[in-house]
Amino acid sequence: MTITRREFSRLAAASAATSFVPHAFGQSAQRIRYAIVGLGRISMQHFMPATKGSATTQVTALVSGHPEKARRVAAVYNIPESSIYSYENIGKLRDNPNVDAVYIALPNSMHAEYSIRSAEAGKHVLCEKPMATSVADAEAMIAACKKASRKLMIAYRMRLEPTTLRVREMIRSGQLGTVQGIESANGFNIRAGEWRLNGKLAGGGPLMDMGVYSLNGCQFLLGEEPTQMFATASVIDHDGRFDEVEENLSWTMKFPSGAVAACNTTYGAGMDGMMTIHGSKGWLRMQPAFSYDGLHLTGRINGKDIDEPVAAKDPSQFVREAEYFAKCITDNTTPEPSGEVGLRDMKLMMELYRLSGRIKA
Repeated sequence: MTITRREFSRLAAASAATSFVPHAFGQSAQRIRYAIVGLGRISMQHFMPATKGSATTQVTALVSGHPEKARRVAAVYNIPESSIYSYENIGKLRDNPNVDAVYIALPNSMHAEYSIRSAEAGKHVLCEKPMATSVADAEAMIAACKKASRKLMIAYRMRLEPTTLRVREMIRSGQLGTVQGIESANGFNIRAGEWRLNGKLAGGGPLMDMGVYSLNGCQFLLGEEPTQMFATASVIDHDGRFDEVEENLSWTMKFPSGAVAACNTTYGAGMDGMMTIHGSKGWLRMQPAFSYDGLHLTGRINGKDIDEPVAAKDPSQFVREAEYFAKCITDNTTPEPSGEVGLRDMKLMMELYRLSGRIKA
């Protein structure tokens, strides 16, 4: 697998275009150096360009199963060939003093193995969501990081995003009144042949990939965990794409406060990720709510309209994520979302699959 000239040019342009903008997390005294584990879309097009313009993070190593591709990417980031590793020899990261942490951007079923091996190599772990494909694997990741005294963070980037944080504060401060209900949806029409349709690699369908944003987001905004859930799954398009994973999954969650969330996720249609929160004093809507950029908050509270698009100059969500984890490392603080948050969501997703009939108890 190689990078075409067009892809190489796009990667170089993206890395050069990303600029650092100081924000609320402040500056770390030490630059944290990342090894990227997995050279896919999210790492090459988003996370790595974000670190390129950061004052506190840097990519200094690559782990890939495709040596030629890794060498091309390394050239963009001035990474020496001695800092390019294969999946088989990832343990050699232990001997590289120029790597402090890893960013795991692999198919879901590989998260646990390479998070554990990275921790055993003495590196802190920032792992993409979903945390794993089973509760047991998520627990093993937490145990490995604790044993190695390494930090573990799950990449729920929306928890660091300004619009999401503003909505959370408006709810927590009482501006919206008593929250009665939330509606949330997220999904897209997936192409045949995507690894996400492979049950073994993905661990599940849109719930694991897109629906987890709604699952985690509702809990984050309310500051509560659900006490009751209902779920149903379906396959409508019998075209071979959904032989191993669900096409659609819908669920409701009841929270201790009494608020009820209704959520939908799909791989069969374009769903512009959204969240609408209804309170006794009005409503708030984020649409898009989960995109990498362009979030837009609208609403009406006590008769006053709200219309707040995210400023174009706002730092990339991936800049925030990379720098936040870096600050946790340098300040020796526990990342939020921690591995325990990822584990909680794994348990909830497995329960939703059980309730929907996708897996047996």
